[in-house]
Amino acid sequence: MDKKYKASDIEIGFHPKGYRIDKTASPMDFYTKWQITPEGKWIDPKPTCFDSMPQDGWVKAGQKMTAE
Repeated sequence: MDKKYKASDIEIGFHPKGYRIDKTASPMDFYTKWQITPEGKWIDPKPTCFDSMPQDGWVKAGQKMTAE
């Protein structure tokens, strides 16, 4: 099972529900919500606020996900 993190512990990472954190990006791109297509592609990012994102269940960039 993959290790999951709290949103506050993420520098660069994503949440399986379509959220992404990138604290190295420009301020408008720190926190984004993406649509995920049926094929699994992430498209149409929209800026969002930290408090509207899930607080648990995050994956750090470079960490591989496995099916649960």
